[in-house]
This record gives sequence, structure tokens and C-alpha cells, in this order.
Amino acid sequence: MTDTTPTHLKGQGSAWEVFRIFLRLGLTSFGGPIAHLGYFRTEAVERRKWLDEQEYADLVTLCQFLPGPASSQVGFAIGMHRAGALGALAAFLAFTVPSAVIMVVFAYGAALFTGPVGEGLLNGLKIVAVAIVAQAVLGMARNLTPDKQRASIAAVAAAAALLIPGAFGQITAIALGAIAGYLLCRKSSGATGGVLHFPVKRRVGITSLVIFMTLLLGLPLVVAATGSSSLAVFDAFYRAGALVFGGGHVVLPLLQAGVVDTGWVSDQQFLAGYGVAQAVPGPLFTFAAYLGAISDVGPGGVLGAGVALAAVFLPGFLLLVGVLPFWNVLRQRAWSQAVMSGANAAVVGILAAALYQPVFSTAVTGQGPFALGLVCFVLLIAWKLPPWMVVVVGAAGGVVLALLT
Repeated sequence: MTDTTPTHLKGQGSAWEVFRIFLRLGLTSFGGPIAHLGYFRTEAVERRKWLDEQEYADLVTLCQFLPGPASSQVGFAIGMHRAGALGALAAFLAFTVPSAVIMVVFAYGAALFTGPVGEGLLNGLKIVAVAIVAQAVLGMARNLTPDKQRASIAAVAAAAALLIPGAFGQITAIALGAIAGYLLCRKSSGATGGVLHFPVKRRVGITSLVIFMTLLLGLPLVVAATGSSSLAVFDAFYRAGALVFGGGHVVLPLLQAGVVDTGWVSDQQFLAGYGVAQAVPGPLFTFAAYLGAISDVGPGGVLGAGVALAAVFLPGFLLLVGVLPFWNVLRQRAWSQAVMSGANAAVVGILAAALYQPVFSTAVTGQGPFALGLVCFVLLIAWKLPPWMVVVVGAAGGVVLALLT
């Protein structure tokens, strides 16, 4: 049954409603940024109809273009669409705080995910991510690649993302998809969904962009002039968040350069925290909380974790708020709709590429993991179980496989 509620009315909600839903996601969303997009799509598009498929894909495309934690930016935008600025803040805090707390606890010495049981649990969570990403690819492909032009764009985008390493491959794929959409999809790209409701005025957007650039260029100068260790920590994590496209694992080399190469954190500490970060729900960017807590420079502890966490997320959110006021004007133009159709198809291809590498290739390492992945996929697709239940099944299955082997 088609939802005929006008989009502007869909935007009327409460911050508490957003907080409750995203808190559950923050406690159960395992699998990294690509899997998070699948969780968000299930809640905001399929279950609650806050956005339609086209609107959600447009958000994903926009956030992939911008530097910062892409999945957290999508969640932030969904919260803003539903309940304004408080909704955006509620979505961010609810989705981020659970994993940040776990990372800070680990920084204080909690021994998590060790031994066969811990390793099996970690492997089971990775297998769950395979099923979740596969569900997202299947659902988005049905809606966003309905003809041969867009299906071909998705296939080429997947090849580009697989053959060109790193975030550059993803950006190249989206750029090629946008160009191909402009050339091939003018007839097939009908009107997009209703105008998204983002209560951000143009002057606020411009101010956000100015703040973003001022901090990016000015923080190193202030640190050099004052010698403040706390500002040095803020600058290092802000720069990492400002210069990474796609978020997730892409940020790790930048964080390593900021805290390991400078001697703030040892390589052993960095790798231990990275292992735990893969096993917790929520955004991988909360790895910054662990690094800020154990850093030899800056306040350290809980305060250091808060400084690092705020700094790594801030630039991506400033950019998103800066762009949103101008987005609806662009997306309603005929040429812009064609470009967006091609870019959306490219996003499907990128998700398909990510399903293979690294999600499938790192999680499915034998017959047992493959069988468990199939079980999780069937539970999601055929049995329609909520993702958190599938997470429990996958985690338990991973422990069983580890004990059997």
C-alpha cells in the first residue's frame, strides 16, 4: 500500500521519538557503516515511512559525497528531517553514546572479546553484517535500478569501487554515475519524492560552512601559538573527521597518523582498540573516544574521550548542515534529477561492491560461516525478524562455530 502522506507532514515528530528509535539502533547496529545504512533504511523507510526510498537514497548519495562519517551523517539528517535540530541531536547521541561508553570502558582496562568465545562472537557479528548488507542491496536495487540504464550504471560503479582502492574508488564511482545519469536518465528520472523538510535556513548553512573552514585552517595556527595539548588533540581528531570520505574504516589511517605517528598512543594500544571497535554496535568513529581516553597528550580519561569524540564528528555535521539549505533547490531541477538518478544507481553498485569486499570476503571464511550467513539472511528476508534478533542469532552461531572448530 502506497503511503500518500505529504513529505512535509512526515517531518512532524518529537525528539524523544527519534531518541528511542536511534538508541535501539545504537545498541544493536553491528557491522559498520554499510550495515548501518541497512538498519536506517529498515527503520526510516520500510517501517515508519519517514522517508521514501528515493529520499533516503538521495540522503545516502549526499553524505557519500561529503567528508565525514557517512552513516552517522545520514542518521543525523533523518533525525533533523523528523524533529528538527533537537531530533538531529537526539539521533546522534542515541546512536553514538552506547558504543562510545563501551570504548571508554575498554580504555580503562576491560578485557573484552578475548579467547575462542570472544573471537567467535566477533566473527558471528561480521556474518550478521553480510546478511544485513545483502538485504539493503536487494531492497535498494529493486527501487533504484529498475531499468537497463541504471542497472548498467550500478554494475560499472561496483567495478570501479572494487578495482580502484580506497575512498577514491567510491567517489569516482559516484561521479561517473552522476555523469552517466545526466546523459542516459533524463527520460527515466521522473520527479523525485516530495521536498525534504530540513529546518535549516541559508544563513545557518553559510555560517556552518564558514565555521568548518575556520576550524580546519585556524586550529593548527592556534595550537602552534598556544602549545595547548587539549587543542592539539581536538585539532588532530577534527582534521581526521574533515578529510575522510565515506567514514568507517577509511578514517583509521588518518587516526593512526594523528595519534600513533605522533607518539600519543602505542601501535599495540591502537590495534587492540581497533579490534574492539569492530565488535561493538554503532559508528566506528567512536574509536576516537578510546584513543582520546588513553592518549598521553591532552586531558585523557573521560574528558579526553569527549574532546576526541566531539572533534571527529563535528566537521561532517557542519558540512551537512551547510549543504542542506541549498539541496532541495538543486534536486528539483530536471537535470539534477537525472544526475541524482545516476548517482543513486551508483550507490547501489557501491553497496554491492562493499557486500563482496570487505563484508563477505572477511566474514565468510568457510562452509560454517557461509551456512550461518544464509540462515541470517533468510531470517531477515523471509521470516522478517527484526535486525536485533538476527544479531543475537548470528553472535550465538559464531560462538558455536568457534567452539566446534
